[in-house]
Amino acid sequence: MKKGTTPDTEYGTRFEKIIGSDIQNFEIKFLKSYDFLPELMLHFGSFIVKKTFIRQTATVNGIEDGISFHFYNFFEDATKSTGKNSSTQSKEAPFVRIFPIAITQKIKMTKDTQATHLSVAISMGYLKQFLNEEVKYFQFLFDQSHNFLIEEIMTDDILRTVNEIVRQDEPSTLKSYHYRLKSMELLYHLFKSLRKRTQSVHEKLSENDINAIYKVRDQIIFSLSKPSTIAELIKIAGMNELKMRRIFKQVFGKGIYDYYQHIRMKEAARLLREEKLSVSQVGYQMGFENLSHFTRVFEKHIGNKPKRYSSEFN
Repeated sequence: MKKGTTPDTEYGTRFEKIIGSDIQNFEIKFLKSYDFLPELMLHFGSFIVKKTFIRQTATVNGIEDGISFHFYNFFEDATKSTGKNSSTQSKEAPFVRIFPIAITQKIKMTKDTQATHLSVAISMGYLKQFLNEEVKYFQFLFDQSHNFLIEEIMTDDILRTVNEIVRQDEPSTLKSYHYRLKSMELLYHLFKSLRKRTQSVHEKLSENDINAIYKVRDQIIFSLSKPSTIAELIKIAGMNELKMRRIFKQVFGKGIYDYYQHIRMKEAARLLREEKLSVSQVGYQMGFENLSHFTRVFEKHIGNKPKRYSSEFN
């Protein structure tokens, strides 16, 4: 396949081959692909999930030794794209999942949600050129075992850039150049976020370990107004506390309680921004009895006081 952009018709055929029989579970809204092989591939799309199921990612053809960066749930635009009411939309927080191209991942797809997805696949050699002297901080990505899984919460810079790629009209000139640069800009913001992670040994994870730690993560997300106890999480994980904490931090980059507070404040920010709730309504909904405490925690994780943050969207 030559370098440059790939027509949507060709991508549609490739997508159907990758998805296989799962394609019957999607109502596809749009799909686009831009290939710069053998260094880089970018594709993105939006689709309605017609049935709850577990989707297994496919390996990427054209890049033999590389890393996949998958960005999920970055915007909600169900009414505009489908003509349906807003009940059919993505309900989950945006996140990035990073793993070797050679390793597939299982992603839960929920019925009646609008799945928005962008992925960048990049060869390890090409990525190393851009990281240059900073590569030493990300050695676990280039380890010979090529076995890792990382999930990162999207920062505002990541969200802005991924939406610029997906939602803006294609440029009339230098289209391939534009999308190659935007892909690298997106990875730049992602690596800025990853760089903040504390250095730790990345151990090889079994499928059972990964499934267990995602059950722990799901429990945390589904109970934002009241934190789950460590005893409850240990029971869900089916492993001892030390191992659970170690794997959780390896995958999600934060300790369990810090992750809980960060996701909690991300949801608080969404309620202020999208639902237009008052600061007191959001604070109480998130389980805070003391609004001063809510303000301090919000500012720590979001970078602004909730009242000022809210005023920026009103």
